[in-house]
Amino acid sequence: MSDGEDFTGSTGRNETREEQLDRNWAELLQELRVLQTGVQILAGFLLTLPFQQRFEDLENFQVGLYLVNVVIAALTTAFILLPVSVHRRLFRQRLKETLVSSADTITKIALAGVGMLSVGTAALVFDVTAGRTAGLTAGGILLAVLLVLLVYVPLRLNKRAAEQ
Repeated sequence: MSDGEDFTGSTGRNETREEQLDRNWAELLQELRVLQTGVQILAGFLLTLPFQQRFEDLENFQVGLYLVNVVIAALTTAFILLPVSVHRRLFRQRLKETLVSSADTITKIALAGVGMLSVGTAALVFDVTAGRTAGLTAGGILLAVLLVLLVYVPLRLNKRAAEQ
């Protein structure tokens, strides 16, 4: 198929392969913008904690959980930025398919990072304010809910769409 030839793949759209890749890239960037905002809010919250008076009263477990959350926030931020770095490296090399494919995988990893960060932050807040049992319970419940929302629901929707 030539660059100008219409491509009506599984999308049902009348677009060239390049147009499809451009659209997919734009959609991935929008998803990364949404993820970035959530991570920035959680990371900002985490970065203010050591400057609070009560921070010195945290138990070793709580400090460890806090530090794990900071590392997850930093790594998730890096994964959110990674597609931009990859784009800079692959720019004008006619590797859009590689870019979109790798950005898709990277975005899934970033989404998992946001989920882990949400669970860890909730567990920390509940642990500090309501005790260890509440922290572990809140973290476990949120983990289960996020697994349903971020893994099961998309898989179920995909299965339902394939059956139609």
